[in-house]
Amino acid sequence: MSEERGLLPDIAGRRELVGAWASLSLIHYFIVEAAAMAAWQGTPGYDRRAYVISDLGAAKCGQFNGHEVCSPLNWLMNASFVLQGLAMVLGAVLLSSAVLSVAAQPGQRYVRSGPGKVPWLAACAVRVLVLVAGIGQTIVGLVPEDTALAWHLTGAGLYFIAGPLALALLGLVWLRRTTMSWMVLLFGVVSSGATIFVLASALRVDEPGAIERTMAYPIILGLSLVGLVVAQRVHRERRIVRRSLNADAP
Repeated sequence: MSEERGLLPDIAGRRELVGAWASLSLIHYFIVEAAAMAAWQGTPGYDRRAYVISDLGAAKCGQFNGHEVCSPLNWLMNASFVLQGLAMVLGAVLLSSAVLSVAAQPGQRYVRSGPGKVPWLAACAVRVLVLVAGIGQTIVGLVPEDTALAWHLTGAGLYFIAGPLALALLGLVWLRRTTMSWMVLLFGVVSSGATIFVLASALRVDEPGAIERTMAYPIILGLSLVGLVVAQRVHRERRIVRRSLNADAP
């Protein structure tokens, strides 16, 4: 086909389905966080506003960053961080730029070169950003805050900078392609705004747990929403393909 007409992405591909479910799986985090907070043994009790998320993954009980941390389920929290990171990497690899650029809409064409290539290039950038954020989140889980803080903060920085940018950019690409584009964009803007505030404050903020969750929760919810939108559309297209094949069978 000519560049002007573009190409039809493979909406019914198995790799797209796996990538979408990988992204959707990030939602498991909220269950793990609730379990880790319930098992907390530090004094005083765990406070979402005062304690950062990484305190739930601290490897040892004792004083850290001016307060006592003691999270018996630190292994579960860190496993969740790693699983989130790997799921993001998997989603970035498997969800093609073509499918992301058209929000997995059947019949929509994408362009890889020429004047109409901007959405496809933006989708490529989204995949790179999600990949970087996933690597960062994996580092966060592999290196708890009280073992090697510099590495832990590096991983967190990659996650909190790249993740919101990916959502904001994808939200713009998805405008007029799905009503969920505004939610994806909003999650990206809120998380980006909170991250900019923390960086401008040189990491010194009141209620660090509250502001960190304003950074983290929108990333998890936004990427899960992306996975849900793509998964629904891929499932629908795969059903149509199966019905067509069954109808044509002798």
